Amino acid sequence: MDIKKLQALVVDALEDVKGQDIVLFDTTGLTSLFDRICIASGTSNRQTRALAASVRDKVKEAGGDVIGVEGEDTGEWVLVDLGDMIVHIMQAPIRAYYRLEEIWGEKPVKLGAAKRKTSAEGKAAEALDAVPKKKAGHLAANKVAKEAEPVIEKKAPARKPGTVKAAAAAGAVAKKAAAKKAAPKLEVPEGKKVKVAAPKAAVASAKAAKEAKAKEPAAPAKTVIKRIRKPAAEE
Repeated sequence: MDIKKLQALVVDALEDVKGQDIVLFDTTGLTSLFDRICIASGTSNRQTRALAASVRDKVKEAGGDVIGVEGEDTGEWVLVDLGDMIVHIMQAPIRAYYRLEEIWGEKPVKLGAAKRKTSAEGKAAEALDAVPKKKAGHLAANKVAKEAEPVIEKKAPARKPGTVKAAAAAGAVAKKAAAKKAAPKLEVPEGKKVKVAAPKAAVASAKAAKEAKAKEPAAPAKTVIKRIRKPAAEE
């Protein structure tokens, strides 16, 4: 496992159980046995054991190697051997007595470089590492802009009463006007009259009236009675 990732896991595990006075030292120039030493304090036997267990479990979950753990029986000084890194978890009196910082503290490592990242930041970092560096800046900028963009809910405009009917009526009027406009116009030369055919309905009505009149019975002829006047002598 990469030493930077390993030291980040260790500091993370110690902070999870409230380890105190955590320090980290680079020992590559002092010994070839390991590259880092981490020292932390616990307030009780129980806490030192819990700190050691947290470091051991977190490193194993990440796929790292745990060579061994010593001092858990007393809990005054627990040592966790991670191969490239040694972790000393001590109670305050023991730490003050042995002063390991004076032995290994030639090159301190800033904890800011080993601090844990949030899960979201870690995923974002992994995603950016997986793409070319030129594109990484654009992806990060786009992500920030997208997160900052306000969410606007689109709502359908409120429909006023009668809007649909009015629109339909307006459409019918417009359609009728367009049809009238598209009808061909007949030009009549001057001095000539043009017979306009009667509508079919009017012709049919006149024909029906004519046929009905023809079927009616003829009226009886009037009888004319002439009265013959007698001569006056006979009277």
